[in-house]
Amino acid sequence: MNKAFVKESDNDDDDGEALALAQAIPAGAKNYITPAGYKAIKDELLQLIDVDRPEIVRVVHWAASNGDRSENGDYIYGKRRLREIDRRIRFLTKRMDSAAIVDPTVHHGNDQIYFGATVCYLNKAGEEHTVTIVGIDELDPLKGKISWVSPVARALTKAREGETITLQTPLGAEELEILSVEYPEPAAE
Repeated sequence: MNKAFVKESDNDDDDGEALALAQAIPAGAKNYITPAGYKAIKDELLQLIDVDRPEIVRVVHWAASNGDRSENGDYIYGKRRLREIDRRIRFLTKRMDSAAIVDPTVHHGNDQIYFGATVCYLNKAGEEHTVTIVGIDELDPLKGKISWVSPVARALTKAREGETITLQTPLGAEELEILSVEYPEPAAE
């Protein structure tokens, strides 16, 4: 097969990455993140730079020394994986550069909802839900971690324990009763 048909541009996903970065963070807003979320991004970045990338470079170097690269699977897929790793490194670096670390422990003992709060609320169906408001890069809906830009988090923000708030959904307005608000305890010094 002609290389012209299989050549991948190194810049193809840069535009997509920039678009995803711009869409995820509202215009004019900061990339809020908890200290734990920042540490997770930093750990992934260091893993890619110190372990994954050098290993793939070693494999690609070895595969290139074997001769014909046009039909060398180790070389072709190694180069592709190297581009993926480099793309992820650029993305994580941009995220870390734009991050505004917010420590939720400063609100410990407060009953008002801000970034980093763990909120337990009751919906109109009588179902209890517990969510933690975190940064865009930390969200994990299956573990109850929602982004601060989500409709639920925006509706909850600045409300207090015991209040009932209105959440606008595609099916109409829904009343949510806030049962409890918790923040992590500050680390002992």
